[in-house]
Amino acid sequence: MKKKINESSIKKRLSELSKEITKHNHLYHNLDSPKISDSEYDKLIKENNLLEKNYPHLILNNSPNKLVGAKVKSKFLKIKHINQMFSLGNAFSRKDLDDFIKRINRFLNQSESNNFRFLSEPKIDGLSLNLIYKNGRLVSAGTRGDGFTGENVLENITQIKEIPLNLNRNYPDLIEIRGEIYINKMDFEVINNNLSTKDKFANPRNAAAGSLRQLDTSISHNRPLRFIAHGIGFSSKLYENIQGFYQDLNKWKIPTNEFVKFCLSADEIMNHYNIINQNRADIEFDIDGLVIKIDNIELQKRLGYVGKNPRWAIALKFSAEKAETTILDIDFQIGRTGAITPVARLKPVNIGGVIVSNVSLHNFDEINKKNINVKDIVEIERAGDVIPHVTKLISKKSNINNKISPPKICPDCKGKIIREKGEAILRCSNKYRCNSQKIGQLIHFVSKKSLNIDGFGEKQIKQFYNLKLIKNIEDIFHLKKYKIKILNLEGWGELSYNNLINAIEKSKSIALEKFIYSLGIRYIGEINSELLTKESKNLQELILLTKSRSKLENIDGLGPKAISSLIEYFSYERNVVTIQKLEQILKIHSSKIVNKKTFFSNKNLVFTGTLSTLSRDEAKYLAKSNGAKILTTLSKNTDFLITGEKAGSKKEKAKLLGIKIIDERDFLSKINQ
Repeated sequence: MKKKINESSIKKRLSELSKEITKHNHLYHNLDSPKISDSEYDKLIKENNLLEKNYPHLILNNSPNKLVGAKVKSKFLKIKHINQMFSLGNAFSRKDLDDFIKRINRFLNQSESNNFRFLSEPKIDGLSLNLIYKNGRLVSAGTRGDGFTGENVLENITQIKEIPLNLNRNYPDLIEIRGEIYINKMDFEVINNNLSTKDKFANPRNAAAGSLRQLDTSISHNRPLRFIAHGIGFSSKLYENIQGFYQDLNKWKIPTNEFVKFCLSADEIMNHYNIINQNRADIEFDIDGLVIKIDNIELQKRLGYVGKNPRWAIALKFSAEKAETTILDIDFQIGRTGAITPVARLKPVNIGGVIVSNVSLHNFDEINKKNINVKDIVEIERAGDVIPHVTKLISKKSNINNKISPPKICPDCKGKIIREKGEAILRCSNKYRCNSQKIGQLIHFVSKKSLNIDGFGEKQIKQFYNLKLIKNIEDIFHLKKYKIKILNLEGWGELSYNNLINAIEKSKSIALEKFIYSLGIRYIGEINSELLTKESKNLQELILLTKSRSKLENIDGLGPKAISSLIEYFSYERNVVTIQKLEQILKIHSSKIVNKKTFFSNKNLVFTGTLSTLSRDEAKYLAKSNGAKILTTLSKNTDFLITGEKAGSKKEKAKLLGIKIIDERDFLSKINQ
């Protein structure tokens, strides 16, 4: 009799759990409106699974484990920007600003005394947004994302008064308006005062981001979000300068920065910088510097971009924020390239709204130069998004004779520590068998600039690697077979597991240049990854390319260290095996917009001599923008030799090889066809 009563109670609880879990599945997956936390949901699942395991004969027909799960949709629909969204390079001093202007003059092949008209405006510390209007109607609002694709948060911004749903007059057929979502300082205080201690935002930028990306649109609508426009992505109407674009924005009642100033020299820019810096506390929103950009849009097009940064704009950041704190400990970290980095563990300190508790000491020469050790009080500096660093010793509390000695063997794998010629950094020589280096490569592979697997960071990578669930990169995509093991781990449950698996599945479509970058090959950053993509249509072509040093040396812009690193990486068989396995798992494609066919499309060009109207850099940029590949040496594969004054021996060699020779005037004519 007692057994029947217990089973009746268990059956009742199983029925209650089934209803609860089904309800919360619907709220989470279909309505994007969860009413309980992940941990609370996971407790329900674990209780249900435990009862079913102990009483299998009582499993219900409508058990959550028998139902096909609701389809998990992304929080927001993805949307492609018409033109790529770029990020700004940083300047921190007058010298940096002068260097920026010199680079512009050099690229345009003109006197460094030549001044430009610059637009200078405060850089709002907010969240980038890309608005697309078709025939005057707002059709999408995309976050930056990876620069090519963002999340469409249109429904969340419809109540922001500075963003009209319809443009009133004289609008282009199609236009991308770019700007910043922010919350002003007073509104931020009101929001935080109404939140519990654990839910408070660290700063207005976090509040703006957290408010914008709410699945419940009513939350976004009730938060005091604001918008200021600062840029143009695409427009079917051609503008001569930014000033004309800003005038149209104001006609459409889209606000621009009231502190905009047009400057004709570095002196004028610095005067404006100093005025804004002195009065920044009185500005209603947080700013972290000035944006400096050339006003003339034709010049912007000529200057173009290098990597992800425009050549024609820069962020002139305000002075770094500083604080004093104590070094509690110093330990050594080994990164993915084997670099041994001493890291100071600090007494936590707040610098500009960010709590800093760890800081890199870079290398042992730096430690000795600053004469710092455990127990010492030091000054920490943080400028903008730059990683915090120790600037100087404030007070010596440690034994003055004690020094931090570099290790002779790797603290992880016991491999030999080496210092490469010309480097201050020490490295573990056990490149492919050091666990720390492997973990570093895995962390890099899933990071935001690589595969961008949401919710899969350093903590999870280390946990799975130490449990031997992941050994090589490709193992990330086979975690499903360890579902039971993962669910039994502390901090994991059905919902968090499913979220991870879904994020991994979404990452399987990736651009070739991002994939190359994600491999974490030393000296192969984003720019070199793009260079390699232009030379290789797929991974097999890339593997073949790395077998020929001469072919790699002929890629314009690829340096000798990068070339040696590529050859070494692809000579290790395990790396090639990993790439071949990933090729079977991933859908690897090109994210680049295909240019219309031009005279130089897919042609190999070599430049020689001194150009008169263009700099060599601008000529190469024009050629690349028209689909050409730039080589450094002549060969039978060269299609055209572009010549300037004093062309030299290359011109004679081109004649012998039968390569067509084009002078600068003819080159420009064909570029403009």
